[in-house]
Amino acid sequence: MNINWYPGHMKKTKDLLQENLKLVNIVIEVIDARIPISSKNPDFDNLFRDKKRLIVLNKYDLADPNLNKAWEAYYKSKGWSVVLYNSTNNKELRKLDNAIAEASKEIVERYKKRGLLNRTIKAMIVGIPNVGKSTLINSLAKRKSAKTGNMPGVTKGKQWIRLTGNIDLLDTPGILWPKFDDDKLALNLAFTGAIRDEVIVLEEISLKFVEKMIELNKVDAILEKYDIEQGEKPLDILDNIAYKKGFLLNKTEIDYLRVANLLFNDFRNGKLGNITLEKPEELN
Repeated sequence: MNINWYPGHMKKTKDLLQENLKLVNIVIEVIDARIPISSKNPDFDNLFRDKKRLIVLNKYDLADPNLNKAWEAYYKSKGWSVVLYNSTNNKELRKLDNAIAEASKEIVERYKKRGLLNRTIKAMIVGIPNVGKSTLINSLAKRKSAKTGNMPGVTKGKQWIRLTGNIDLLDTPGILWPKFDDDKLALNLAFTGAIRDEVIVLEEISLKFVEKMIELNKVDAILEKYDIEQGEKPLDILDNIAYKKGFLLNKTEIDYLRVANLLFNDFRNGKLGNITLEKPEELN
């Protein structure tokens, strides 16, 4: 399987990032904690190599707690600031504010030594589609998303947002990369919804998801959720879900699309439990 997904607007977004990088002090990169490898654009490490970086492992509440700690330790070992975050929980907003302030501390101190007090810190927030970046920004901006105006970068497709703590945040559209040569990576993005369901064969992807759960020894989460037997083949699991739920087009034909929609909705909403699809050692 080879998923190609690089619309023209994503190339424009990459150009936008390069054009505005000189305006910012710090880059905040939002990653899906369930797929920290697949949801991290490989272009970013080269593009932002000279910038202070804060990694936000978003949706950590849906991921495996032990692997959350492992990924946090891994990114800290790279010299980056890291925060585990849930963008749908406003109670965690202070934790994110503190992480941004901590990541900016070195820059603030440098300004102070130069006699520049209360200097505004400019941050750029980046991430692939559907990692929760927009929800995070709305929380940070207290849902005002107000443009600060009269600054470079206030154009269609991007905006500066004034945050507490004397920080201006440059929002940018989500961006994937030109080609997915690694099937595992492409599938992980499809599983979590980073690639829109409309551009993939969801029924086929759902079978790949079942195979992934078997590989990770997480298939019991599916069996328990739908109260079914595993069967001899991965396809049997989809069949058994369909029969259990009555997802039939007629007495014998299974509605695999309906099964796939149920399975992915439950996975993406954490109803199959806390599941992380990737481990740090895979990078080695």
